[in-house]
Amino acid sequence: MKKFLLTLITAVTVFGLIACSNETTSDKEKENSGDGTTIRVVYKDETNSNPVSVKYFDELEKALEKDKDIKVNFELVDLPQGNYAEKLTLLLYGGDIPDMIYFQGGDQSLTQQGLLEDLTPYIEESKYLKDALSPYNQKRLENYPYLLWIKPLSAKTPVIRKDWFEQMETSEKLMADPTVENYHAFFKELVEKKPGGSTPNYAVTVAGDLEEINFTFNMAFGISQSWLEKSDGTYEYYKVSKNEKEKIAYYQKLYEDGLLDPQFVTKQWDTKEKAFYDGEAAVVSGTAGKVIDIYNGKMKQVNGDEAELVVLPPAKGIDQGFGVTDVTKESRGVAISSQSEHKELVFDILDYLASPEGQKLDRLGFEGEHYNVKDGEIEVTEKYYGEWYARFWEPTELTFDQPLKTPLLSGPATESQEMTIEYFKEDNSFILPEEYVANWDAMENLYREYTTDIITGKRPIDDFDKFVDAWMEAGGTQITEYANKTIK
Repeated sequence: MKKFLLTLITAVTVFGLIACSNETTSDKEKENSGDGTTIRVVYKDETNSNPVSVKYFDELEKALEKDKDIKVNFELVDLPQGNYAEKLTLLLYGGDIPDMIYFQGGDQSLTQQGLLEDLTPYIEESKYLKDALSPYNQKRLENYPYLLWIKPLSAKTPVIRKDWFEQMETSEKLMADPTVENYHAFFKELVEKKPGGSTPNYAVTVAGDLEEINFTFNMAFGISQSWLEKSDGTYEYYKVSKNEKEKIAYYQKLYEDGLLDPQFVTKQWDTKEKAFYDGEAAVVSGTAGKVIDIYNGKMKQVNGDEAELVVLPPAKGIDQGFGVTDVTKESRGVAISSQSEHKELVFDILDYLASPEGQKLDRLGFEGEHYNVKDGEIEVTEKYYGEWYARFWEPTELTFDQPLKTPLLSGPATESQEMTIEYFKEDNSFILPEEYVANWDAMENLYREYTTDIITGKRPIDDFDKFVDAWMEAGGTQITEYANKTIK
């Protein structure tokens, strides 16, 4: 009876979404002025209140018409402030499904209801996108062909301003042998020596959880896969392993010694970055490549050229690296609504953005602001380094109609990207069946609750064992059994 009711509810939801989506599309068609097809886009941080977003899509309209004779009118769909994935889910389940959708979680339930388009046949027939895919993109699309996200490896690398780094006596030892002990000594010297005069207040900060610094420390504690192989040949999830317990004890020590931001739980990305630029925190982690480029540009703008960033190495121990790469699916990316009347057109736009002409806009920004053309060569500006980022694709191979006079990434950003490639390792994770998703969310909440309390001293480290028991009871036993049947 329960299965019947679940099936009935799902069917009603799907038909309701489809009906509402078709009605919305029809209404929008009536609004078209005749000089272009309206393509509705929902995309994190790209809103009608953001003048850069509005200008970007205006420029994209002009470029599509000039280069491809494609006439479109982009309509940005604004979401209420708050958690993007949650607000997007409310929009979509309310029946408003734009043509092009950027996801940062919450896509699987839509996929299972048939509301996202399988991109495989489009990519096979594409002119540019099929050649822009990296091997890990190809594997993710084979496993889950609904999200497209062509970006460099997204490991987060730790950085510190160079003028502070060079004042530390422990810097050289850290770079030569970045053990967790040497990291602790480096962090401690930063806080005690205070190279900023009265700052930093603490060595490292993060935006709300520990995933950012996990990229630095996980592998040092032997967390080299999502599912760790035990001595008997079976697998256990890393968050309930003895390796994780040892890492959490290390974080507890950082917190106790005043090296980890005491407000790390409530920090948001913007307050984290402000703490870094203002000198409250000495070290932050950012996505290798362009994010590090933006951090570097803003840090120099606020504190001078001598504050150029230094990329710190991954911690060394049982293993070393900036974490493992999940190839089960893209964790974020662009999808096309299966209910859109313009699926082919939307994909043509995405394909154009991988072309030399499309990349010129997406990667370089606006001529006269983010780059200039002098004597037939492209020269990017300081505003480019401090502000611009590609909204869509960043393939490894990049060609423009004119040569680049200046590099697109600063030295620290290039180094961060090279380091993530050097330490690349494929994960053994898998797509979790829908029947386990609700349990998994509850289990993740348990992890956050226990580990936060342990790190901040509200619980002793031995309570980690209580967390493991609670995790298993909440669904971990069944998921572990599934994992051991799935992992080859």
